[in-house]
Amino acid sequence: MRQKRKQILTITGLLLVLGAMGLPMGSARAEALVQSVVTDPLTGVALNGFDPVSYFIGASPMMGLADYTYTFAGVPWYFASAANRDVFMRHPDVYAPQFGGHCTTALARGYLSDGNPQLYAVEGMKLYLFYSIANRDAFFAADTASVKTASATWARMQKSIAGPQAPIAPTVASAD
Repeated sequence: MRQKRKQILTITGLLLVLGAMGLPMGSARAEALVQSVVTDPLTGVALNGFDPVSYFIGASPMMGLADYTYTFAGVPWYFASAANRDVFMRHPDVYAPQFGGHCTTALARGYLSDGNPQLYAVEGMKLYLFYSIANRDAFFAADTASVKTASATWARMQKSIAGPQAPIAPTVASAD
């Protein structure tokens, strides 16, 4: 329910902004409001600032630092170190969450929902995010089937969601 309220408020806010700008309201499609990569609504940073590489090398994910930023798929990603950033830059397809960070179980059920970077699974050297603990548990009960169905749904939905599907002019910030 909280997710639905958040989406309604986001859509309402965008419509108000479009109206204030004098743009025709009918041109804003609801599907275009969903981003291809889930970002923090306040900062615009992927994974709410967590370092995507840290999911694979530690017991739990670490927060990244703005000092180590890389822009991939049109959004900034933070890293805990320059080394983690450099590894991600070479292989973002390995370290970025599957389905742009959308909940894997929700996609398997046919709808989009933002994944929570603190509710995750690393299976088959892939990072999957989930909206809730129940969704993560459902994934573990049938992970192969979930991934297959989610992949098919994601392929269909990607055509109607906003945002670039590949890196556009990657940028790097460094404290080195």
